[in-house]
Amino acid sequence: MQVKDKIASCKERLIAVRRELHGIPELGFREAKTSAYVADYLEREGLAVVTGVARTGVVGLLDTGRPGPTLLVRADMDALPITEETGLPFASRHPGVMHACGHDGHTAMALVTATVMNALKDRINGAIKFVFQPAEEGPGGAKPMIEAGVMDHPQVDYALGCHIWPTIPEGTIGIRAGVLMAAMFRFDITITGKGGHGAMPHLCVDALETGCQVVGALQRIVSRRMDPLSPSVITVGKFEAGTAFNVIPETAALCGTARTFDKTTWERWPEIIEMVVKGVCNSMGAGYEMSYEQGYPPTVNDPDMADRMKRIAGQVVGDERVVVPEKTLGGEDMAFFLERVPGCFFCLGAGNDAYAGIHNPRFGFNEDILLTGVETYCRAAVDLLGKPSTAAS
Repeated sequence: MQVKDKIASCKERLIAVRRELHGIPELGFREAKTSAYVADYLEREGLAVVTGVARTGVVGLLDTGRPGPTLLVRADMDALPITEETGLPFASRHPGVMHACGHDGHTAMALVTATVMNALKDRINGAIKFVFQPAEEGPGGAKPMIEAGVMDHPQVDYALGCHIWPTIPEGTIGIRAGVLMAAMFRFDITITGKGGHGAMPHLCVDALETGCQVVGALQRIVSRRMDPLSPSVITVGKFEAGTAFNVIPETAALCGTARTFDKTTWERWPEIIEMVVKGVCNSMGAGYEMSYEQGYPPTVNDPDMADRMKRIAGQVVGDERVVVPEKTLGGEDMAFFLERVPGCFFCLGAGNDAYAGIHNPRFGFNEDILLTGVETYCRAAVDLLGKPSTAAS
């Protein structure tokens, strides 16, 4: 009850923090105001704070001074290039940018977890490292933070993260052992042909037509090259070609993404896609240039940690409200932390017909769910880091 009572006493603060962050959304690696807010909050709590990690990342260390493991709690800070349409009194004050994926809630939960665990640090050994990461929505802040040494000094033993999840009911917690989210890959293709008059196609190499054939051929990779029992998807989301109705375009530009749960397939995407693009372009007499970003690997929860978190989540919401969420072909760079140490990325149920889903200009959630997230983090910290011995006390 000590944990629950302390969290309940922080409810107004938790909601206020979320709303303050919601009003100042910033895009990836531009989170200057958000980072300053986070750093100031942690410093006022008395944590050791490091700023400027991977440009705009912040790390706060709660060290008990007693030997023990280190738990990493990760929150993402960035927002999306969306114009908010919620009409909320605390809506975005930054035109064209919005917290439409719950990252303001994620950051608020981690900050208030730091407050609660700082007050209850006599109940744990070791340390908690609160990692506030930039650019989850792209191009990715987790990997550069790891490269900057965030997993060291002290060395991290466990990692936890949380995502507000509108696809499971409000009041539930979703935990899936193994693969939860897909590996992602981005490709950009420029096709070069020979432009000319629309009435004389025989004198041209039509980059637009070549591009159309590339799009079709890419779709057939999934239906004819991939194991149908292992879901994958390729989407061309951008196609630009042409300037006039009677001109055969000389260039076409395509941009898209590929997703899979299989890491081996993810690693082979560049080879597979380029082979298809090269074949189509050669058959049409066109040239091409292709670039790609490998993106994020699959998000994989350690089975033992997932089982442990299911038990902890049951203490928070009741065993009957701990659910197994469906896997999603969305990507998450929490994956990089989970590749390094045993960990769990859990889902905080937010399903409510009164709100739109993520990446929507009318996205929202019942702020009471944030208390559930904080309590889950705090109970996990007590469980994973244990209690100090009488001698240490």
